[in-house]
Amino acid sequence: MLPGLRQTAHGAWVEGAGRLGLVAKGASFILVAILAIEVAAGAGGKPADRQGALDAVADEPLGWMLILALGTGFAGYALWRFAQAFVDRDREGDDPVGLAKRAGDLAKGLLYAGLAVLAVMIVGGSDSSGSEEDTATSWILDLPLGRWIVGAVGAVVIGAGAWNAYRAVTRQFLDDLKTRKMSKNEEQWYTAVGVFGHLARAVVFALVGIFLIRAAYQYDPNEAIGLDGALAKLAGERAGPLLLGAVAFGLLAYGLFCFVQARYREV
Repeated sequence: MLPGLRQTAHGAWVEGAGRLGLVAKGASFILVAILAIEVAAGAGGKPADRQGALDAVADEPLGWMLILALGTGFAGYALWRFAQAFVDRDREGDDPVGLAKRAGDLAKGLLYAGLAVLAVMIVGGSDSSGSEEDTATSWILDLPLGRWIVGAVGAVVIGAGAWNAYRAVTRQFLDDLKTRKMSKNEEQWYTAVGVFGHLARAVVFALVGIFLIRAAYQYDPNEAIGLDGALAKLAGERAGPLLLGAVAFGLLAYGLFCFVQARYREV
């Protein structure tokens, strides 16, 4: 790799892009949480994923300005993750564990690059409505070994949920934060927000993964769900408003935790 490129990737401007991206990430989760809380409170509507949240913002006066700001942040987040993946900004190394972590960074970078493109499309007036989960699942199911691929993805998503639960229980997420720069009260509050937020993400990931496996088992792409579908499943339960409200407030907490990361994370 070119020395100049490596030096640039380790520069302060990539750190700035990462911190901006964490703010945008947090804001997007807060938007999703607010919409879900409104549903749980009986205000009508339906839960939304981050695409749906951006669509809702687009309907507000000057909403395009917020979407453009979020899109810029998403692009910054993607850039930071790509620097971690390709240039090993975090110095994970080239052993199997390090490569696995860098592959995860690459996946996150691609996800947020997609969200950045989506934001630009919405600002440009493109229609982004409609769920993509069943379409993508249908395409994969038609591939050789498609059912196994969808099932494996579902298992990976469930694993991501378990990982979030583990991070919540062990408070491992604190390892990435500069806790030495926090007061004791700040650390206590930030820890509580992080635990609650990671547990909420664990629930959502588990639901998404379970329904992906169900889609593979039943050979039915309509069973596949995303974030909005997972929240809708909670809303449809007997204690739906309570369950949805709890997870929604957890996602709100995760969004606030992302703001904490923007300030205190080792980026």
